[in-house]
Amino acid sequence: MKRELHKKRRFASDASHELRTAVAGLRAELEEARLHPDETDLCDLLARALRDIDRLDAIITDLRVLAEMEAGPPIRPQRVDLAELVRDELARRTDRIAVQLRLESGVTVQAIPIRIGRVLTNLLDNAQRHGRHLVEVRVSRDGGHAELTVTDDGEGVAESERERIFQRFTRLKAARRLDHAGTGLGLAIARDIAQAHLGSLHAGESETGGARFVLCLPLEDSTAPAGRGKGRSPHEAMDP
Repeated sequence: MKRELHKKRRFASDASHELRTAVAGLRAELEEARLHPDETDLCDLLARALRDIDRLDAIITDLRVLAEMEAGPPIRPQRVDLAELVRDELARRTDRIAVQLRLESGVTVQAIPIRIGRVLTNLLDNAQRHGRHLVEVRVSRDGGHAELTVTDDGEGVAESERERIFQRFTRLKAARRLDHAGTGLGLAIARDIAQAHLGSLHAGESETGGARFVLCLPLEDSTAPAGRGKGRSPHEAMDP
């Protein structure tokens, strides 16, 4: 109980610090503009202020997700076909890098769709942020588990940092350089969701040297026969 209390207090302190930092930056920009209105580029000021507001909104949204997961009413799991979930999510996105798919059909789990969709969204956002030319999503079976893998060809994550990036409000230098509005909560939320589904989420190295994130969940029926994808879109491919 003492460890849990300490953990919650530290999280509250970290959250307050992140919110105060964003608010302080916005206040400083506005006060500077008020003191020197003739030297202020209004369009530039508004653009920077909106970036700060976007960061505040992102932090508040992520904090709400964490609060709902920890204290909200339980949501009944449903049968989720991971290949269908991936296709549905990509249909809603407009990404900088076209996503390559390697999807095995019939890989189903008992899960809360909106939560697993959030994991995929966070992993795709991360891959699009760091990838250079390649982002790939795979769905497959591994024994009695389903695996959803998201890889990119970016700088990758050093082995010594692969656990730290799942800590709340942790942002490595590369992430800060590529996305000033990031919250440092995306991967932490994704792992919390995985563990709530009796699964796991870990980071590794992709074949291209970039990052590789693997979500592992118990299969709905580990005895179900493996099937190959049907009705794949033209940009999908299967492993040989």
